[in-house]
Amino acid sequence: MEIILNQNVKGLGAKHDVVDVKPGYARNFLIPQGFAIIANESNKKIIAETQRQQARKLAKVKEDAQAIATKLEGMRIVIKTKAGESGKIFGSVTPLQIADAIKDRGIDVDRKIIDIDQDIKMLGEYTATLDLHKEVKPQIAIIVEEE
Repeated sequence: MEIILNQNVKGLGAKHDVVDVKPGYARNFLIPQGFAIIANESNKKIIAETQRQQARKLAKVKEDAQAIATKLEGMRIVIKTKAGESGKIFGSVTPLQIADAIKDRGIDVDRKIIDIDQDIKMLGEYTATLDLHKEVKPQIAIIVEEE
């Protein structure tokens, strides 16, 4: 079943994308929650017109995301935390802590766009991806050290 997304849905697509999903997923979750609408001809025309009108805005958003990505590229974030003798930390490092560390460097990012490949529960070096734009996804290094 083809649907048009009303907002970004992680793992599925970005706003105004036409995607093909199983009918039950669309009817029982995406459409009732307001995440999507059915992709019929009239809805496709409305979305096409909306996209034409927003083309300049989207270019500006991508440009801003690219500027932030150049600042973030090669950045190494050091997070100090308490750890046991084996190197296991108490709790885990969260996207909120990473967002705060980036904010301390003068770049304000939302914690929701930070994607960590694995749980950070040990001292060491990790990689996080920031989903700034659907085409701009810089990676940063996260170093977890003991206090």
